[in-house]
Amino acid sequence: MNSISRRIAEELGVREQQVNATVELLDEGATVPFIARYRKEITGSLDDSQLRNLEERLRYLRELEDRRATILKSIEEQGKLTDELKATIQDADTKNRLEDLYLPYKPKRRTKAQIAREAGLEPLADALYDDPTLDPETTAQGYLNKEAGVEDTKAALDGARYILMERFAEDAELLGSLIGYEALVEEPAQEWIAGALGPLGALVPDGAGTGFGDTRTCSHLRACAQPTSCGGRRPWTSSVIETGSPSLSGACTQTTTQSQC
Repeated sequence: MNSISRRIAEELGVREQQVNATVELLDEGATVPFIARYRKEITGSLDDSQLRNLEERLRYLRELEDRRATILKSIEEQGKLTDELKATIQDADTKNRLEDLYLPYKPKRRTKAQIAREAGLEPLADALYDDPTLDPETTAQGYLNKEAGVEDTKAALDGARYILMERFAEDAELLGSLIGYEALVEEPAQEWIAGALGPLGALVPDGAGTGFGDTRTCSHLRACAQPTSCGGRRPWTSSVIETGSPSLSGACTQTTTQSQC
C-alpha cells in the first residue's frame, strides 16, 4: 500500500499522509462527495477533483498489482520465471505493458504457428527473417513434408508466416515501440508486417489477424506492402526486422526510392 500511496502522492503533487488518510476513508465506504465536503480536516483539504483522481488511480494501481501477482505466479508455475523476467514484470507500470510481457507465457489454445513449428517450419521462418534476399519459393522446397501436411511451397510459406506473425505479436518491446509512434493511427498493423516481411509479406492476406489489438501503423506503409515496378518485389528495410523497432519515415523513404528503380 505504501508504494501505491507514494506513487499517487507524487502524481497528484500532495503529501503521502493525505493519500493514506483518504484511502482509509474510501476503504471504509465513504464517497468522494462526502469526503470533499465533510472530511477536509482529515484529507488536508483535498478538493473534489483531486479526490476523484485519487480514487481512480487507487483502483487502477490495485488492479495492476493484483494482476502482476497473478502473472508472476502463472509464469513461476510454468518454470519459466527468470530473475530478469521477474524484474521486468515488477517494473511494468501499466496494465498494457504487463499484458504484453505475459503474452508469450499466457496459456493458449493450439495455434497455427504451433502447428507449423511441429511441422518443422520454424527454420524456414528464421531463414527468411534473417536473409530477405532469399527466394521464398526456392527456400521452401527444402521444407516440404507430406507426412506433416506440408505438401507444397505455399503450405510451407504459410506456416513460416504464421510463426513470424505470432512472434511479432508476442514481442513486448516491439509492441511498445509501435505504440510509441504518434503516426500509428490509421492502418492495421498487418500492413506493416506485410511490408516488413519483404518477399514473405506477399503471402499475407488482406485483413488477416495478427493479435496486435489496437496497434495501428501509418498509411504510407500501405505502399511498402504493395508490389512495385521492380519485378513485382515488395520493398522493405532490413533494419525494421533486425532491430525490432521500425523507423517509419525511413521505411517509407526507402520504399519511394526503390519503387522508382
